[in-house]
Amino acid sequence: MAKDFPYPIWNIEMETMDLETRKTLQLYRLKELVSYVYDRVPFYKKKFDETGIKPAEIKSLSDIAGLPFTTKGDLRDNYPYGMFAVPLDDIVRIHASSGTTGKPTVVGYTQEDIDTWSEVMARSMMSGGTTRKSIVQNAYGYGLFTGGLGAHYGAELLGASVIPISGGNTARQILVLQDFGSDVITCTPSYSLYLAEEIEKAGIDPKSLKLRYGIFGAEPWTESMRMEIEKRLPIKAINIYGLSEIIGPGVANECQEQKGMHIYDDHFYPEIINPETGEHVQDGELGELVITTLTKKGIPLIRYRTRDLTRILPGDCPCGRTHPRLDRIMGRSDDMLIIRGVNVFPSQIEEVLVQIEEVAPHYQLIVDRDHNLDVLTVMVEVNDKLFSDEIKGLEAAEKKVAHAIHQMIGISVVVKLVEPRTVARSEGKAKRVIDNRKLN
Repeated sequence: MAKDFPYPIWNIEMETMDLETRKTLQLYRLKELVSYVYDRVPFYKKKFDETGIKPAEIKSLSDIAGLPFTTKGDLRDNYPYGMFAVPLDDIVRIHASSGTTGKPTVVGYTQEDIDTWSEVMARSMMSGGTTRKSIVQNAYGYGLFTGGLGAHYGAELLGASVIPISGGNTARQILVLQDFGSDVITCTPSYSLYLAEEIEKAGIDPKSLKLRYGIFGAEPWTESMRMEIEKRLPIKAINIYGLSEIIGPGVANECQEQKGMHIYDDHFYPEIINPETGEHVQDGELGELVITTLTKKGIPLIRYRTRDLTRILPGDCPCGRTHPRLDRIMGRSDDMLIIRGVNVFPSQIEEVLVQIEEVAPHYQLIVDRDHNLDVLTVMVEVNDKLFSDEIKGLEAAEKKVAHAIHQMIGISVVVKLVEPRTVARSEGKAKRVIDNRKLN
């Protein structure tokens, strides 16, 4: 007799598989993968030969710890096609990162990879509340960015109606929300707050919309920001995780329990390491996420260092899925700010700001170096009510924000309150940090 689950599940067999069966599957796929890349990718053959590793030596899942890491630098060094495991004749799709810190990282998909991507995105969309009866307003960007097409294919696979509106053009987004009856929206969390702000400015009652779920990713966000989104839109805000180097969105996704993101480890084998030493950390301990793509054909990756900081959550999820759960991304090991010897993540600042009613959740962190001393300025918008208030009210708010941030991170900061809607809005990933120290 089939087991009952509290929420719909797209792929019952794979998403609720018992752990021992999944480990057997993972080991089989890992062995196949190691042989595959050794035979087809010169980069990996050279790496394995340098460390004296032969594919036949992989006997257990624990042997993965002896395999070399792969980094974004490796992908850039082999730009554009050097990491591909198949000829271009077998590649049906090419995506690339934005390349803001150097050459873009290029990824290629075989048709089998596209099918896998659609499958894990269908799992993600359904776990986040989408059904075949849903109308999905897909406000992720289409093009070289993987977000738009990833969400599109997954929603279509499960039978939902997809509106491929892409990012930007907020006035049209609102019109479509009103007229088309979208009940699911996909975009970045920062853009969803901007959308909420514009809906309010237009005098529209958010409760008059049919929106019920939002599937938000592409940037770290906090639990407090989730509460803000859910209050202002109001919807259930679901966290999705992915990165183009692995497959795009759909590597992991929250279910409606909102108690961590299920990582689809039948396709993406996760490890959590100490970013300094490369050694595994204890279960439940914060560290850097490393992923091995167990089933990719176009550009398979061994132990890819994501630089994203998270942890594996202990225990079972009430939804019935047996995939391990990742905590929300706390920040990035390479984006972490070190201010006067203290590690600071933008998410910590955000956690403070969304709890202070005098300011809006739109901010930037500006780091300067003044006479060899690091200075962190937090530029944050005030709300409309405070902006029209007396100077002493603004001064009090500045002190309140500065004190709260000091309590959170343990160092003093400069708080600069600015007018409503003056911090640059992003229709993609929000640019939170401007580090001027790099210019010195």
